[in-house]
Amino acid sequence: MRIAYDVTPLSHPRTGVGNYILGALEGMLDAGGGHELVAFGPVSLRGRKLLDAALEGLSVERRIVTVPYAHATRRAWGGLGRPPAERFLGPFDVLHFSDWMRPPQRSGLRSTMIHDLGPLRYPERLHPRTVRMHTGTANEARGCDLVFVNSEFTATDVVERLGVSRERVRVAYPGVFPVFTPEGPAFRGDPFIFSTATPDWRKNLDNLRRAWKLLHTDLPLITLGDLGYRTDDQLARFYRGATVFVYPSRFEGFGIPVLEAMASGAPCVVSSHPSLDEACGAAAIRVDPESPEAIAAGIREALERRDELVPLGLAHARRFTWLETGRVHLQSYADAL
Repeated sequence: MRIAYDVTPLSHPRTGVGNYILGALEGMLDAGGGHELVAFGPVSLRGRKLLDAALEGLSVERRIVTVPYAHATRRAWGGLGRPPAERFLGPFDVLHFSDWMRPPQRSGLRSTMIHDLGPLRYPERLHPRTVRMHTGTANEARGCDLVFVNSEFTATDVVERLGVSRERVRVAYPGVFPVFTPEGPAFRGDPFIFSTATPDWRKNLDNLRRAWKLLHTDLPLITLGDLGYRTDDQLARFYRGATVFVYPSRFEGFGIPVLEAMASGAPCVVSSHPSLDEACGAAAIRVDPESPEAIAAGIREALERRDELVPLGLAHARRFTWLETGRVHLQSYADAL
């Protein structure tokens, strides 16, 4: 198969979506089969440098176009419905696009990925541009041959909210990159509580800070809301050094940071919202994200049960690999052609 795979989110600092795209590409390459992978997308000059760095070492054909107004170009391309992607990519069997654009095509399998439907569930909580972009992708997904999702929770959401038939939906769980392991350097020598929570409403940083104050502890709270963006290598150091990792998110598609923390040897306290059930399994302390008291109690419990939770988390995280993510993609494409 010749698979054209949209990589435009890799033109920004990598978070969940970018990590998934990179992991899926690596997984498809590792799965073998002699398939041709074509990484494509219009990106900005600055974004091109980030994208090239992310794809370094991957045996994929690159059809990347550098344009001055990348976001406007991507939006216009999908809105106008021309020219077809074949004009830039040549013939392909599969075109897989992200939630950043909706490229037109003449033929071949049409596929997309929906990481979550948060922008449709909570439009009043998110930036209007984010809501417009994700709403456009959600509408486009209704006409796709395949719609990939990262959890059974999101699969159900897509079927119920978008009316996509379950037969066209494929669950391809995320994996864990090798950098996330208990072995390696850790941040600082003193114990601390760590969280990737940010001021984003969904990430629930305010309630976490309230919970920390209720603990009356000497353990400092370190969050990405304070630190800002960190690379995977830097994140791994924080996970390894953390006495406990807290993820109080109000809603997720899956919750990759939970797996990263578990794989790095951190005991986890995680929101009880059902969107995080698959990321947690039975290896985390679950707490009501709307209750600072419950979050504080969960942290206390995790500290007490640390020796029990760490091996449970390590075993759970080992179940998720990018190789399997890639295999699901390739098998789903082959079955649909």
